[in-house]
Amino acid sequence: MTHTTYPKIGIRPIIDRRKLVKAATRHVTLGLANEVASFLSANLRYPNGEPVVCVLADDCISGMPEAARATEKFRREGVGLVVTVASGWCYPLETMEMNAEWPHAIWGFNGTERPGAVYLAALHAAHNQKGLPAFKIYGREVQDMDDDSVPEDVRAKLLQFAKAGLAVATLRDKAYLSIGSVSMGIAGCIVDDSFYQRYLGMKNAYVDMTEVTRRIDNGIYDPAEYERALRWVKDNCAEGEDPNPAELQIARDAKDRNWETVVKMALIVRDLMVGNPKLAEMGYEEEAYGYHAIAAGFQGQREWTDHFPSADFLEAILNSSFDWNGTRPPYIVATENDNLNAVTMLFNHLISHTAQIFADVRAYWSPEAVKRVTGETLQGDAANGILHLINSGPAALDGTGEQTVDGRPAMKPFWDITPDEVDACLKATSWRPTYMDQFAGGGYSTDFLTKGGMPVTMSRINLVEGLGPVLQIAEGVTVELPAHVHDKLDLRTTPTWPTTWFAPNLVPGDPVFSDVYDVMENWGSNHCAISYGHIGGELITLASMLRIPVNMHNVPRSRVLRPSAWSAFGTKDPEGADYRACAAYGPLYK
Repeated sequence: MTHTTYPKIGIRPIIDRRKLVKAATRHVTLGLANEVASFLSANLRYPNGEPVVCVLADDCISGMPEAARATEKFRREGVGLVVTVASGWCYPLETMEMNAEWPHAIWGFNGTERPGAVYLAALHAAHNQKGLPAFKIYGREVQDMDDDSVPEDVRAKLLQFAKAGLAVATLRDKAYLSIGSVSMGIAGCIVDDSFYQRYLGMKNAYVDMTEVTRRIDNGIYDPAEYERALRWVKDNCAEGEDPNPAELQIARDAKDRNWETVVKMALIVRDLMVGNPKLAEMGYEEEAYGYHAIAAGFQGQREWTDHFPSADFLEAILNSSFDWNGTRPPYIVATENDNLNAVTMLFNHLISHTAQIFADVRAYWSPEAVKRVTGETLQGDAANGILHLINSGPAALDGTGEQTVDGRPAMKPFWDITPDEVDACLKATSWRPTYMDQFAGGGYSTDFLTKGGMPVTMSRINLVEGLGPVLQIAEGVTVELPAHVHDKLDLRTTPTWPTTWFAPNLVPGDPVFSDVYDVMENWGSNHCAISYGHIGGELITLASMLRIPVNMHNVPRSRVLRPSAWSAFGTKDPEGADYRACAAYGPLYK
């Protein structure tokens, strides 16, 4: 597989260069910097599960020579974001970091003896004046000068900044792999190279779906892994009831061949994304390379699905945190090649390290409509109405909610998932033969119902002509309806597909989030991505780093962290200020 080198966090301890002041504050400044590095490494992981690496400057930075040496060291060590730590006054223009592509946070120690807050204020002013937005971190409570601890509020902001900054740096120089083209006229399938290059720092790769056919026909996949995968599928992926009328059902031997094909499709799409050295051993050196793709999309409908089995299995199993090789990081693959949803899933995954649910925003059910159709009154989290999130198969099996945290349903990073939880996710999933009037080539769709009570975040990137990309975010909770209520509602759509019932958190007086209907009404696409956890704050921080405005969200203001320059664009209208700041600075990569 393609080797990935993950970005590191650079830590810059800053100090006054005057001899006596330097001698008096060097020890405490280094102590603070080391505390920050230790805290971040202990609380953050890369997508492969390894602890995040922090790189400290060789010594305190008091002037331009040390600043230059630190920058050179960070470039050499593969740093992708930086945190500046100051316990007292320093010279801002002589100690600042000028790399505009490194997200930068500045923690100014709140102490009255030699206030780092004064340096923080001067440095952020210098950054703003030079067009280098930085994140300002200032603890609420005054600390004693010899206190080298990191306060809880500072820790929270450091974590939020670092999670978003690591995501930004991880995207850089990776690729999105488009397998096929536009599916069924969906605009989200149009791959905008400029968006990837200028906003994400990514490349684009393109492969026709006939390449998948060629690899199937010529056996360009690891035959030993294929046999192992097929056995695993037969043992663990239970085939559900065929929903087609008898005259449209395909024969058993054809269904068995479809299982073989969809397993091969999963292997091949993974190999296209990240490569496979086994193919080189088989004589396929070029095919072994892969495309260094951090995300991909498969067009499928209809040029593929009218003839071959649907891609639902490959999308669902690759997006999950486990397969025949055990637990592993998910491969982000979007159905119908909706690359904008793939990017959204990627954002969510890099923040949460969990698998993602890809879904249609299918319907808003008001309490009145549910009462009319089922005779029942919605209760609890569902009392104000719910959204029906459902799509044919790319929802990760983690989305069943069969994993647990503190005894409650959850979706977890792969390194925390137990074998029993993998088994439970598989047992909660039925693989239903596809509707032949929709997928004439056959295949299998996942069928499961997401457990209720999970805190989740629904999000989506959209491209708007004349504006560029915008991000929308809705934090909320999954809802579990009484079985007979779910059945009546589900049978009105496509009951062989995975369902997630979602209730967004409402905000009284908000123009969008005061009512569930308005969330549906203002959603910018037919698709969305659902991530475990309330990660809206981190997504807002990530979007600001990339200069992508957020056009709707229900994240409490206390969890909104943007560069300090954003306040210069207006403090009474944060959403408008976000738009103005993003327009003024432009995409991160010029």
